Amino acid sequence: MFGRLGTTELILILGIALVIFGPAKLPELGKAMGKGLNEFKSHANRITEDVKESVDVEDKKDKEN
Repeated sequence: MFGRLGTTELILILGIALVIFGPAKLPELGKAMGKGLNEFKSHANRITEDVKESVDVEDKKDKEN
């Protein structure tokens, strides 16, 4: 799921994040990261749809000629 990171490494990373940010900030950081990833995914999907539409329009023009 996370490439070459194992359970031990993930626990270590989460432990360090807990020490650095504290237990009160972690939920806020997780929520902000989730929103950011959701927006990124949404924009990526829009770009993909725009490219597909452009390709379809070009294909139609080529078939007409």
